Amino acid sequence: MKCRHCHAPVTLPFVDLGSSPPSNAYLTPAQMQAPETVYPLRVLVCEQCWLVQTEDFAGFDDMFSAEYAYFSSFSSSWMQHATAYSEAMTQRFGLNANSCVVEVASNDGYLLRNFKAAGIPCYGIEPTASTAKAARDIGIESIEKFFGVTLAQELVAKGRQADLTAANNVLAHVPDINDFVAGFAMLLKPQGVSTFEFPHLMNLVKYAQFDTIYHEHFSYLSLTAVQTIFKANGLTVFDVEELPTHGGSLRVYAQRSDTGKHAISPRVTEMLNREDAVGMRTAAYYGKTQADAVRIKRDLWRFLLQAQEEGKTVAAYGAAAKGNTLLNYAGVRDDLVKFVIDLNPAKQNKFMPGSRIPMVGPDVLNTVKPDYMLILPWNLEKEIKAQLAAKHNVTWQYVIAVPELKIS
Repeated sequence: MKCRHCHAPVTLPFVDLGSSPPSNAYLTPAQMQAPETVYPLRVLVCEQCWLVQTEDFAGFDDMFSAEYAYFSSFSSSWMQHATAYSEAMTQRFGLNANSCVVEVASNDGYLLRNFKAAGIPCYGIEPTASTAKAARDIGIESIEKFFGVTLAQELVAKGRQADLTAANNVLAHVPDINDFVAGFAMLLKPQGVSTFEFPHLMNLVKYAQFDTIYHEHFSYLSLTAVQTIFKANGLTVFDVEELPTHGGSLRVYAQRSDTGKHAISPRVTEMLNREDAVGMRTAAYYGKTQADAVRIKRDLWRFLLQAQEEGKTVAAYGAAAKGNTLLNYAGVRDDLVKFVIDLNPAKQNKFMPGSRIPMVGPDVLNTVKPDYMLILPWNLEKEIKAQLAAKHNVTWQYVIAVPELKIS
């Protein structure tokens, strides 16, 4: 295998999670009668540029189909995060009615609605038909294409360059990371700014967040790797912030290398030094995650089997991609977890990929009371508990599997 950034041979293993289907390929009742395609889920490390990356098995189009069912607006905490981002960027970079904001992977308009409401011109780029339509339904222009150099050139030719581009939780999703990043350097105005948010690899390793690995994520990112990739594709990192989202993320600020004028913040060097201090540019650093994944799988299995033996019912909440990784790696099926509750109507009355556990709406809790509720999107634990407490008589105990089994 060749590194998808620097093309060096890649042989250092990070984690092998067996085989699983694409994590957002939810099954309809009709599809339950047909075979299901699964792919090996193995992750390796490039010892040249330190990009952590999946092997190429699953097709890009298979993972982001017209029926793509992830809608950002169903998370209240993520909506609050988007509002705070919009206000902070508007103030920091002086955005106004003469500016242009572009979000790549704009999903259902969860972020751009804030700029539109403030009178700041904006448009989104979103390749999945389902979410692009949802954005258009609230008045957000959405270009339904994959982003890269070719689309950036088309937009520049039409005079649609950006003062600010946002790319939240998408940098990990692109197979050709060089083409993707180079597109931002092209789309920006000379003094424009790009921000990128992504889960920080350092937290994945430290907190055993192996379930954030799935086929839709081609890369697992450190600032060390991102700075190298950006530099090679016409962008310079000038600031970085740590965020609590998705179990611990980075927000990286970048500018065009040829025209950008922002001073480099000391926070960039500080973060690079922290990554070096934990060993992120050494092979030994990447040897811990496999053992953590095995431990978490075994602990979850023990709990589920004991609950079954005691005649207790286990349900799950949140049909998140990370939940699919956990369930498929652990080999959990509907004999151990009866159903998964999700607020998103696009997921209800379907089945989880691989595990084939039925997905239902929260109204099921009006008549069915499980003994345990396994929260799959552990990063939203507080939000989910508050949602359930507000609408239901909570009689169950909550269970979290990552980074270690916790019952409360």
